Amino acid sequence: MTTSTTPPGPSTQQEPEVISLLAAGRLLGLSRSTIYRLAKAGTFPCRVLRIGGRYAVPVRGLRTLLDHTNQDGSQSRPACEEG
Repeated sequence: MTTSTTPPGPSTQQEPEVISLLAAGRLLGLSRSTIYRLAKAGTFPCRVLRIGGRYAVPVRGLRTLLDHTNQDGSQSRPACEEG
C-alpha cells in the first residue's frame, strides 16, 4: 500500500490561503507607501493579518472585494469577508 501527500482532485497545486500585503496592494492598484500606511492605520480595504513582522492578506477576503467591485463596476470598498 502506498500513501500520497498530494490532495485529491484534478490539480495538485493549491492556492495560498494568504498573500503578501504588497501583492494585494498591487492587485488593488495601490502604491507601496499607500498600502503600508493603510495597513498601519487599520483602514486597508481588506482584512490584514500581522504574522510576526509581516503583513498578510487572506485570499478569500481579497477575492470577495475584487468580485464585488467587478460586478457593479464601482470602486466602492465594502468591508471584506472575514477569513
